[in-house]
Amino acid sequence: MTDDARADDAESTRAGDARTEALTGDGPDDAPVVALDASALMAPVEANVRLFEELDRLLGAYEAVVPTAVVSELERLQGGNGEAATAASVGADLAARAETVETNESYADDALVELVTEGRADGVVTNDRPLANRVLEADAPVIGLRGRNALAITEP
Repeated sequence: MTDDARADDAESTRAGDARTEALTGDGPDDAPVVALDASALMAPVEANVRLFEELDRLLGAYEAVVPTAVVSELERLQGGNGEAATAASVGADLAARAETVETNESYADDALVELVTEGRADGVVTNDRPLANRVLEADAPVIGLRGRNALAITEP
């Protein structure tokens, strides 16, 4: 996600800056719960991002969740050829490091928005611009790619 993908009045926090107040959550030891999108899980191949290392650096403690709709999306994408299929395969492996959660929505983007609007996630990790805008409109922060291979928080 590029800086111009932010919604009006959204503020960005670079990795390493002071942690955002919006990403304090109800997870273990009050760590924020962040929901992972397929684009974030595929970023290690597509953008050479060390996803979990960047989240560790940006947030410290956190709990990662992945909606079943995102897992299904990754499984579908693995069936193709080329870099996207490879990225989806890596993404599916990385998704296993997060808790898989059920939602009422079967479409991945809708499932992620559901998690933040219901308070089951404090923010979403994505590089998908339309999804990021929907999450920001739902008054939740987005963690996305900034620069070459670093993550940053965009506040609603």
